[in-house]
Amino acid sequence: MFKTRKEIVFVILAGIFITNAVVAELIGGKLIQIGPFVMSIGILPWPIVFLTTDLINEYFGEKGVKKLSFITACLIAYAFLILFMAIVIPAAKGISPVNDQQFEAVFGQSMWIIVGSLIAFMVSQLIDVSVFWFFRKRTGHKKIWLRTTGSTVISQLFDSFIVLGIAFWLPGKIDFDTFISSGLIGYTFKLSIAILLTPAIYLGHHLIKKYLENDPQKAKNYKDEEL
Repeated sequence: MFKTRKEIVFVILAGIFITNAVVAELIGGKLIQIGPFVMSIGILPWPIVFLTTDLINEYFGEKGVKKLSFITACLIAYAFLILFMAIVIPAAKGISPVNDQQFEAVFGQSMWIIVGSLIAFMVSQLIDVSVFWFFRKRTGHKKIWLRTTGSTVISQLFDSFIVLGIAFWLPGKIDFDTFISSGLIGYTFKLSIAILLTPAIYLGHHLIKKYLENDPQKAKNYKDEEL
Protein backbone atom coordinates (compact mmCIF):
# COMPACT_ATOMS: atom_id res chain seq x y z
CA MET A 1 0.00 0.00 0.00
CA PHE A 2 1.12 3.53 -0.88
CA LYS A 3 4.03 2.21 -2.95
CA THR A 4 3.01 4.24 -5.99
CA ARG A 5 2.05 7.85 -6.43
CA LYS A 6 -1.27 6.79 -7.95
CA GLU A 7 -2.25 5.15 -4.65
CA ILE A 8 -1.33 8.32 -2.78
CA VAL A 9 -3.39 10.44 -5.19
CA PHE A 10 -6.42 8.18 -4.69
CA VAL A 11 -6.19 8.37 -0.89
CA ILE A 12 -5.94 12.19 -1.00
CA LEU A 13 -8.86 12.57 -3.43
CA ALA A 14 -10.95 10.04 -1.50
CA GLY A 15 -10.24 11.87 1.77
CA ILE A 16 -11.31 15.21 0.29
CA PHE A 17 -14.40 13.61 -1.28
CA ILE A 18 -15.57 11.87 1.92
CA THR A 19 -14.82 14.82 4.21
CA ASN A 20 -16.78 17.32 2.12
CA ALA A 21 -19.73 14.94 1.62
CA VAL A 22 -20.05 14.21 5.35
CA VAL A 23 -19.57 17.86 6.36
CA ALA A 24 -22.22 18.96 3.84
CA GLU A 25 -24.73 16.63 5.50
CA LEU A 26 -23.84 17.76 9.04
CA ILE A 27 -24.19 21.51 8.38
CA GLY A 28 -27.23 21.21 6.10
CA GLY A 29 -29.71 22.36 8.75
CA LYS A 30 -28.59 26.01 8.57
CA LEU A 31 -30.25 28.22 5.96
CA ILE A 32 -28.55 31.23 4.40
CA GLN A 33 -29.86 34.04 2.24
CA ILE A 34 -28.09 35.29 -0.87
CA GLY A 35 -30.06 38.24 -2.21
CA PRO A 36 -33.68 37.07 -2.49
CA PHE A 37 -32.67 33.40 -2.46
CA VAL A 38 -32.69 31.09 0.56
CA MET A 39 -30.70 27.85 0.54
CA SER A 40 -28.96 25.41 2.86
CA ILE A 41 -25.38 26.18 3.91
CA GLY A 42 -24.72 22.51 3.19
CA ILE A 43 -24.60 23.38 -0.49
CA LEU A 44 -21.16 25.01 -0.09
CA PRO A 45 -18.95 21.87 0.14
CA TRP A 46 -20.65 20.13 -2.80
CA PRO A 47 -18.64 21.84 -5.56
CA ILE A 48 -15.53 20.24 -4.05
CA VAL A 49 -17.30 16.87 -4.20
CA PHE A 50 -18.02 17.53 -7.91
CA LEU A 51 -14.37 18.39 -8.52
CA THR A 52 -12.96 15.31 -6.79
CA THR A 53 -15.59 13.08 -8.42
CA ASP A 54 -14.43 14.19 -11.87
CA LEU A 55 -10.76 13.70 -11.03
CA ILE A 56 -11.38 10.23 -9.56
CA ASN A 57 -13.47 9.39 -12.62
CA GLU A 58 -10.63 10.41 -14.91
CA TYR A 59 -7.80 8.56 -13.21
CA PHE A 60 -9.48 5.65 -11.39
CA GLY A 61 -12.46 4.85 -13.58
CA GLU A 62 -16.15 4.18 -13.11
CA LYS A 63 -15.64 1.42 -10.54
CA GLY A 64 -13.47 3.67 -8.39
CA VAL A 65 -16.17 6.34 -8.13
CA LYS A 66 -18.97 3.84 -7.49
CA LYS A 67 -17.07 2.05 -4.71
CA LEU A 68 -16.12 5.35 -3.09
CA SER A 69 -19.73 6.59 -3.33
CA PHE A 70 -21.06 3.47 -1.55
CA ILE A 71 -18.39 3.78 1.14
CA THR A 72 -19.23 7.47 1.63
CA ALA A 73 -22.96 6.72 1.88
CA CYS A 74 -22.21 4.18 4.61
CA LEU A 75 -20.03 6.69 6.45
CA ILE A 76 -22.76 9.35 6.23
CA ALA A 77 -25.24 6.87 7.71
CA TYR A 78 -22.71 6.03 10.43
CA ALA A 79 -22.23 9.73 11.23
CA PHE A 80 -25.98 10.18 11.63
CA LEU A 81 -26.13 7.09 13.88
CA ILE A 82 -23.47 8.57 16.16
CA LEU A 83 -25.32 11.90 16.18
CA PHE A 84 -28.56 10.13 17.10
CA MET A 85 -26.81 8.44 20.03
CA ALA A 86 -25.28 11.78 21.06
CA ILE A 87 -28.75 13.36 21.05
CA VAL A 88 -30.34 10.56 23.09
CA ILE A 89 -27.63 10.55 25.78
CA PRO A 90 -28.49 13.46 28.13
CA ALA A 91 -26.02 16.27 28.77
CA ALA A 92 -24.54 16.76 32.23
CA LYS A 93 -26.82 19.33 33.87
CA GLY A 94 -25.04 22.42 35.13
CA ILE A 95 -21.71 21.25 33.69
CA SER A 96 -22.05 20.89 29.91
CA PRO A 97 -21.66 24.26 28.09
CA VAL A 98 -24.15 22.95 25.49
CA ASN A 99 -27.50 21.68 26.76
CA ASP A 100 -29.69 19.03 25.12
CA GLN A 101 -32.01 21.53 23.45
CA GLN A 102 -29.14 23.46 21.86
CA PHE A 103 -27.41 20.32 20.66
CA GLU A 104 -30.60 18.86 19.19
CA ALA A 105 -31.47 22.16 17.50
CA VAL A 106 -28.20 21.97 15.54
CA PHE A 107 -27.77 18.24 14.91
CA GLY A 108 -31.28 16.85 15.39
CA GLN A 109 -32.18 16.31 11.76
CA SER A 110 -35.30 14.28 11.02
CA MET A 111 -35.29 10.81 9.51
CA TRP A 112 -36.84 12.23 6.34
CA ILE A 113 -33.82 14.50 5.82
CA ILE A 114 -31.39 11.64 6.47
CA VAL A 115 -33.18 9.34 4.03
CA GLY A 116 -33.54 12.10 1.44
CA SER A 117 -29.87 13.05 1.67
CA LEU A 118 -28.60 9.49 1.31
CA ILE A 119 -30.89 8.63 -1.61
CA ALA A 120 -30.12 11.90 -3.39
CA PHE A 121 -26.38 11.38 -2.90
CA MET A 122 -26.33 7.85 -4.29
CA VAL A 123 -28.65 8.56 -7.23
CA SER A 124 -26.74 11.69 -8.26
CA GLN A 125 -23.35 9.96 -7.98
CA LEU A 126 -24.42 6.97 -10.07
CA ILE A 127 -25.92 9.26 -12.71
CA ASP A 128 -22.82 11.46 -12.65
CA VAL A 129 -20.43 8.57 -13.31
CA SER A 130 -22.65 7.14 -16.06
CA VAL A 131 -22.93 10.45 -17.92
CA PHE A 132 -19.23 11.17 -17.42
CA TRP A 133 -18.22 7.92 -19.09
CA PHE A 134 -20.81 8.34 -21.82
CA PHE A 135 -18.96 11.49 -22.92
CA ARG A 136 -15.50 10.10 -22.10
CA LYS A 137 -15.95 7.10 -24.42
CA ARG A 138 -16.90 9.45 -27.26
CA THR A 139 -14.32 12.20 -26.72
CA GLY A 140 -11.34 10.26 -25.34
CA HIS A 141 -9.00 12.52 -23.39
CA LYS A 142 -10.28 15.64 -25.16
CA LYS A 143 -13.02 18.05 -24.04
CA ILE A 144 -12.64 17.61 -20.30
CA TRP A 145 -15.11 20.47 -19.77
CA LEU A 146 -17.84 18.59 -21.67
CA ARG A 147 -17.81 15.44 -19.53
CA THR A 148 -17.30 17.25 -16.22
CA THR A 149 -19.95 19.92 -16.75
CA GLY A 150 -22.30 17.59 -18.62
CA SER A 151 -22.30 15.01 -15.84
CA THR A 152 -22.91 17.72 -13.22
CA VAL A 153 -25.75 19.31 -15.20
CA ILE A 154 -27.74 16.07 -15.21
CA SER A 155 -26.78 14.51 -11.87
CA GLN A 156 -27.41 17.64 -9.78
CA LEU A 157 -30.82 18.15 -11.34
CA PHE A 158 -31.85 14.87 -9.71
CA ASP A 159 -29.97 15.58 -6.47
CA SER A 160 -31.57 18.99 -5.94
CA PHE A 161 -35.12 17.74 -6.25
CA ILE A 162 -34.80 14.31 -4.61
CA VAL A 163 -33.57 15.61 -1.27
CA LEU A 164 -36.17 18.39 -1.15
CA GLY A 165 -38.94 16.07 -2.28
CA ILE A 166 -38.26 13.35 0.29
CA ALA A 167 -37.27 15.61 3.19
CA PHE A 168 -39.78 18.46 2.83
CA TRP A 169 -42.44 18.02 0.13
CA LEU A 170 -43.60 14.44 0.80
CA PRO A 171 -43.95 15.03 4.59
CA GLY A 172 -46.00 18.17 3.80
CA LYS A 173 -43.50 20.68 5.20
CA ILE A 174 -43.54 22.73 1.96
CA ASP A 175 -46.04 23.05 -0.87
CA PHE A 176 -45.40 22.03 -4.47
CA ASP A 177 -44.60 25.56 -5.70
CA THR A 178 -42.02 26.08 -2.95
CA PHE A 179 -40.57 22.64 -3.71
CA ILE A 180 -40.07 23.53 -7.40
CA SER A 181 -38.70 27.04 -6.76
CA SER A 182 -36.31 25.89 -4.01
CA GLY A 183 -35.07 23.01 -6.14
CA LEU A 184 -34.40 25.31 -9.09
CA ILE A 185 -32.55 27.80 -6.89
CA GLY A 186 -30.31 25.09 -5.42
CA TYR A 187 -29.73 23.52 -8.82
CA THR A 188 -28.82 26.86 -10.43
CA PHE A 189 -26.34 27.62 -7.66
CA LYS A 190 -24.64 24.20 -7.90
CA LEU A 191 -24.48 24.41 -11.69
CA SER A 192 -23.01 27.92 -11.60
CA ILE A 193 -20.30 26.90 -9.15
CA ALA A 194 -19.52 23.78 -11.21
CA ILE A 195 -19.02 25.91 -14.33
CA LEU A 196 -16.80 28.35 -12.41
CA LEU A 197 -14.71 25.41 -11.17
CA THR A 198 -13.85 24.28 -14.73
CA PRO A 199 -10.39 25.95 -14.63
CA ALA A 200 -9.72 24.23 -11.29
CA ILE A 201 -10.54 20.86 -12.90
CA TYR A 202 -8.03 21.51 -15.69
CA LEU A 203 -5.45 22.56 -13.10
CA GLY A 204 -6.11 19.41 -11.07
CA HIS A 205 -5.72 17.25 -14.17
CA HIS A 206 -2.43 18.94 -15.02
CA LEU A 207 -0.96 18.59 -11.51
CA ILE A 208 -1.99 14.95 -11.11
CA LYS A 209 -0.72 14.04 -14.57
CA LYS A 210 2.69 15.62 -13.91
CA TYR A 211 2.87 13.98 -10.49
CA LEU A 212 2.08 10.51 -11.85
CA GLU A 213 4.45 10.82 -14.81
CA ASN A 214 7.39 11.32 -12.44
CA ASP A 215 6.58 8.31 -10.24
CA PRO A 216 9.95 6.66 -9.37
CA GLN A 217 8.18 3.40 -8.43
CA LYS A 218 6.65 3.24 -11.89
CA ALA A 219 10.07 3.66 -13.48
CA LYS A 220 11.52 0.98 -11.17
CA ASN A 221 8.80 -1.50 -12.11
CA TYR A 222 9.47 -0.82 -15.80
CA LYS A 223 13.18 -1.59 -15.35
CA ASP A 224 12.40 -4.78 -13.43
CA GLU A 225 10.18 -5.92 -16.31
CA GLU A 226 13.03 -5.31 -18.77
CA LEU A 227 15.37 -7.45 -16.69
